Amino acid sequence: MTDETPDLRASAADTLSSLPDVSGEGGRILLAAPRGYCAGVDRAVDVVEKALDLYGAPVYVRKEIVHNKFVVESLTKRGAIFVQETDEVPEGARIVFSAHGVSPQVHEAAKARNLATIDATCPLVTKVHREAVRFAKDDYDIILVGHQGHEEVEGTYGEAPSHIQVVGTPDEVDSIEVRDPERVVWISQTTLSVDETRETVNRLRQRFPKLSDPPSDDICYATQNRQVAVKTIAPKVDVMVVVGSANSSNSVRLVEVALEAGAGGAHRVDKAEELKPEWFEGAKTVGLTSGASVPEILVREVVEWLQARGFPTVEVVRTENETITFALPRNLRAELAEKGLADARPHAPRKTGPNHTR
Repeated sequence: MTDETPDLRASAADTLSSLPDVSGEGGRILLAAPRGYCAGVDRAVDVVEKALDLYGAPVYVRKEIVHNKFVVESLTKRGAIFVQETDEVPEGARIVFSAHGVSPQVHEAAKARNLATIDATCPLVTKVHREAVRFAKDDYDIILVGHQGHEEVEGTYGEAPSHIQVVGTPDEVDSIEVRDPERVVWISQTTLSVDETRETVNRLRQRFPKLSDPPSDDICYATQNRQVAVKTIAPKVDVMVVVGSANSSNSVRLVEVALEAGAGGAHRVDKAEELKPEWFEGAKTVGLTSGASVPEILVREVVEWLQARGFPTVEVVRTENETITFALPRNLRAELAEKGLADARPHAPRKTGPNHTR
């Protein structure tokens, strides 16, 4: 359904403006807002696109720049080469680190191969890294609430491996051993479910009453906002559709949040072609949202698929306006300005605003 060079920056406003006027009798779609790209993802995708514009292909990217299959495939067509580790990159080449962040060991490995690096780590992930470093310096035992093996968790853990233990579920709390129960602090992966994290932290506090909190909430604003929007919509829908990839933690959580909040059913798909008509048999209202690494073009195609099958009316349910933007990495910004390809200023907000796409 998509063309060879899809626009990864189509906006939420574009979705509604481009749809045919088919409102009338039939089912309805409750379209969550905010949804889709967060500021960190928007910045990371922009980093790869601007690097390709500036340096030409190939530009190497360690891991997936964001956890979305369509985005990775689209950037690959433009000349990005995705690798698992730095030793797959030719010496002296250019590499982008993904939005999920990397450990100091990865930075050192890149330096050893004389790689030119562009760090697209989300600033909210960088904040958690700095917390880990500071608490380790103060000799705390650090409990990192997150999913073992997730790239973000691996990067944070690498900042202070001798001080950090990873806990994925409340039940895992019982196996934790610390040196001093009065010097324990928790931090978290940014893309977890708010409720899931709260439950784990409550269990931690039962075991360690003197447990210290991070200075500010680690779960990112976009993750929380998308979960709140789903909680608002879910009790009103027969079926909730979440657009997002299977390795996207925040997308997977949105399905769970929808079911817990009362949706009759909930399904995650990468794209419209994965939708199954039987999911919607007897349904009157369908909820629709997307994870924080999902381009709006994929949402638009799901809306079109649903409209063609008996759900002509689209109602936007907005629970929050998002205006946060993040600056591009300083070294990339400076070289873009030097070549006259961009102003030497922070990443500008998208004109259509709330979901940080253009």
